[in-house]
Amino acid sequence: MEWFTNSDYWLSRLVFQRALAVVYVVAFVAAARQFRALIGERGMLPVPLFVRRVPFRKAPSVFHLRYSDRLFGAWSWAGALLAAAVAGGAADAVPLWAAMVMWAALWVMYLSVVNVGQTWYGFGWESLLLETGFLAVFLGNADTGPPVLVMWLLRWLLFRVEFGAGLIKMRGDRCWRDLTCLYYHHETQPMPGPLSWFFHHLPKPLHRVEVAANHVAQLVFPLLLFTPQPVAGWAALAVVVTQLWLVLSGNFAWLNWLTIVLAASAVDLPGLLGFSDPVRPSSVAGPPVWFEVLVVAVTVLVAVLSYRPALNLLSRQQRMNTSFDPLRLVNSYGAFGSVTRSRREIVVEGTEDAVVTPATVWHEYGFRGKPGDVRRLPRQYAPYHLRLDWMMWFAALSPAYARTWFGPFVERLLENDPATLRLLRHNPFPDVPPAQVRARVFLYRFTTWRELRETGAWWHRTEVREFLPPTARVPHGRR
Repeated sequence: MEWFTNSDYWLSRLVFQRALAVVYVVAFVAAARQFRALIGERGMLPVPLFVRRVPFRKAPSVFHLRYSDRLFGAWSWAGALLAAAVAGGAADAVPLWAAMVMWAALWVMYLSVVNVGQTWYGFGWESLLLETGFLAVFLGNADTGPPVLVMWLLRWLLFRVEFGAGLIKMRGDRCWRDLTCLYYHHETQPMPGPLSWFFHHLPKPLHRVEVAANHVAQLVFPLLLFTPQPVAGWAALAVVVTQLWLVLSGNFAWLNWLTIVLAASAVDLPGLLGFSDPVRPSSVAGPPVWFEVLVVAVTVLVAVLSYRPALNLLSRQQRMNTSFDPLRLVNSYGAFGSVTRSRREIVVEGTEDAVVTPATVWHEYGFRGKPGDVRRLPRQYAPYHLRLDWMMWFAALSPAYARTWFGPFVERLLENDPATLRLLRHNPFPDVPPAQVRARVFLYRFTTWRELRETGAWWHRTEVREFLPPTARVPHGRR
């Protein structure tokens, strides 16, 4: 039916679905490679303890029924394989109902992971992937044209992501209003990338232009998403450009990439590319009645659940990255309502000495993504998510962010726990565990051009305070 589907968006849907499946691959692989140390049976925040404390209705997950590290690993790798198959076109090679089952399986599998992930999965892009993945279930496949209602729901989601982020900034830190936030942000963001040093050293007038452009991208272009083509498409492309700028300037896991994927769904790609008749009417069947009913029902459901997120957008006490239901179907988004003016990093060190003296030599642990060695250029990891590195940034802001997991993290360093050490770039004690571990807070700043030429260092650091005093391993019998 013409009112229900629009074949003009066949290419947009194709790009959206394949790219979304790739994001799912990244998310499942990250879960499979990091879970043992973070939430495994011997992890810092074990899933078995969590599911005993939190009922199923508050955090629906298959792991409430049974948990083992082997099951979680198999579950995550199976999710990655299924997502890879969908990215390769498997969902377009099967009947419509089977394609919907594939997308629903991906959503259920990742929801099960996120809902037991606790602190390590408390990021906005987790809910964004789930909300996007839920809508993808009802987007159809090659058997039918893209449902107009679902395409509009994707725009509504993109609007909330961008507009919510813009409002949280205008209501938050004054530096967003006086256009000075990027004097600091490239240096103080959670995980700088290889170009962040160069972005930080751009002229200050250009930083002000960056902030002003960000406001336009997040507060003006989202409104244009609801206008007719080609205006909506060009607005979506503008969002893509700004997101690519963010990709170049930092590491935000798959947040930017998923936003780009959403924006692609709002672009009339055949029209933009000049295709006059991209799909012959006979090549796409009309949707079955049961599919129409499901799409209409889901649209009504999302409209009802959008009430609280919409109120949140209008509220002066706007909350960012909040889920209003345990299935994370419709959420609020936003980031960096405030910007830190200086960068603090926790440096974790160990020693072989059982007794600390002034002569004790401490050896520093190296993290994969967060700054440590001042001569090491920050690396590009996004869209992959280094969960421990991100939480170390929060811990440096306030010890309260690390209250539940930092102690267990240190305990595992004192044991040379293999799963925990795999999260790190460098372990200075490859043969024998350290006798003691400590942590100190340092003030980091990017070096100047002159300092870089003279020292080869990208960072300069100064010790600020102690974060954790020297700590020895406690015998199991005395815990």
